[in-house]
Amino acid sequence: MNFATLFELILGLVGGLGIFLLGMKNMSEGMQAVAGSRLRRMIAAVTNNRYFAACVGALVTCLVQSSSITTVMVVGFVNSGVMLLSQAIGVIMGANIGTTITGWILVLNIGRFGLPIFGAAALLYLFSRNDRVRYVALALMGMGMVFFGLETMKDACAVIKQMPKFDAWFQAFSADTYVGVLKCALVGCIMTTLVQSSSATLGITISLASQGVISFETAAALVLGENIGTTITALLASLGATTAARRAAYFHAIFNVAGVLWITAIFQWYITAIQWGLGGDIAEKVIVDGNEFYPKVTAGIAATHSVFNIANTAVFLPFLGVFVRLLHWLVPERAGDEKQDFSALDIRLLDSPQLAIEQSRLAITRMAEGCSEMLVWFDQALNQETLDKQLSQRIRNREQELDAMQDDVTRFVTGLLAGNISRQVADEARRTIRMADEYESVSDYVADLEKFDRKLRRDGFAFTAEQKRDLNELNQRSREYLSRINTVRLNRDRNQLIESHTINRQLRDRIKQIRQQHLEDLSEGKIAPMVNVAFLASLNAYARVRGHVRNIVDACSEGPPRKDTQRETAQ
Repeated sequence: MNFATLFELILGLVGGLGIFLLGMKNMSEGMQAVAGSRLRRMIAAVTNNRYFAACVGALVTCLVQSSSITTVMVVGFVNSGVMLLSQAIGVIMGANIGTTITGWILVLNIGRFGLPIFGAAALLYLFSRNDRVRYVALALMGMGMVFFGLETMKDACAVIKQMPKFDAWFQAFSADTYVGVLKCALVGCIMTTLVQSSSATLGITISLASQGVISFETAAALVLGENIGTTITALLASLGATTAARRAAYFHAIFNVAGVLWITAIFQWYITAIQWGLGGDIAEKVIVDGNEFYPKVTAGIAATHSVFNIANTAVFLPFLGVFVRLLHWLVPERAGDEKQDFSALDIRLLDSPQLAIEQSRLAITRMAEGCSEMLVWFDQALNQETLDKQLSQRIRNREQELDAMQDDVTRFVTGLLAGNISRQVADEARRTIRMADEYESVSDYVADLEKFDRKLRRDGFAFTAEQKRDLNELNQRSREYLSRINTVRLNRDRNQLIESHTINRQLRDRIKQIRQQHLEDLSEGKIAPMVNVAFLASLNAYARVRGHVRNIVDACSEGPPRKDTQRETAQ
């Protein structure tokens, strides 16, 4: 074997694959930044309509250029409880269709123009000051790199023809029998599992097939196996997740394995139908500069990939309810599984800024809901005749969960800020860190309220009936204020924002009135010192809650941080 030729082959494949993968990453980032809020609206619009969910999955995957990213995102959303299993199944099916767009991009066959496209787009990216133009240029840079990387891999694969022993080894993988089809599918599965990218495996497959190193049938079987290999990412993401999240990940694997099994059973007829649909013999070759080339094979591979995933979705989508019941039987509930991972933030999504910021946004929503629940629970605990230890423990546990969640959000968003992201995403990321801190602070003071009441009861004291009425009123007003701000944060409704200012002033004034009245009552000497301390501390806690919720308003409206929470507690 000529080692110089082998070295040339390895360098060409590794270099071409690296350029191809980097191009896919840049193209994905550019398309996501340009799509912006549209991408996020699509994710938020997923409903129980299975067909609409599949369409959303396909569109999102077309934009992010990776079904793995989409399925990991779905597993995270199911894990955090913001997406139902039936919705996730529809999105996963659609993601399998969306990932086939990569093959059709390569069908453009403009490999020789890849470097000029990259160069022109790079100049536009470097010298433009408009963010939107820069990200369009980034997407074009990525596309140029994809085509240049593919052309580099094709040139490297042509060297294999000069190495008879190596060429003979490739010819051993033939899809001319059922066992051969399964063997090729297994190789495609293993390759995709190793490189963690079905797009990269697709690029290698097209490079080999277009140079005649492997037949079209073999390439088609490899592509089918790639559908199974890509499920490993979601399976890894589901480790340690809730039962619902594991069901979503297992469905991805079951769906793809079942699809490959039925399509391989009719493989020869399927390949014949694809060739007929493309109008002739895909294996037709041409001679360019003395080298053999198969120009139709890329379109054939893309069609094989797309038609299979569309047909597989069409076959299984009507039986979505059956799959949900099957998954409930295959993956039963585990003891203690009701405890969800509130944040469910997956670092794999950092490569997809729009999806990452959407997941962190949903994590903030979970924190907001957690704070609201704590206020409700404290209201219940306050009005119990005797201490409800279980309810008290629930409040303390939730506060600890929100502490941990703030740490998760901060680490996740800090990692996002370290990447190449648009100014809009960066601004929202910074607001997200601030809101996570404010919501966590709210939970701290609600936990303090429970602590004051619990210690007072433990020492044989209790708030007076009038004090309880005052605290109940403040709790109700605080819940209303927090609920209104959560609505403002989600909808960016200016009318709701204006109304929230009124609620804020009313709550502030009411706290002052109650404090003043309490100080006047002290002169009568009817209030025990322990009760006095606990009541004043409770008023202080509600003032702090109000101040931190007001800071969330500032974060929503992009205002500067407020420094009034300390002053108000002293008034």
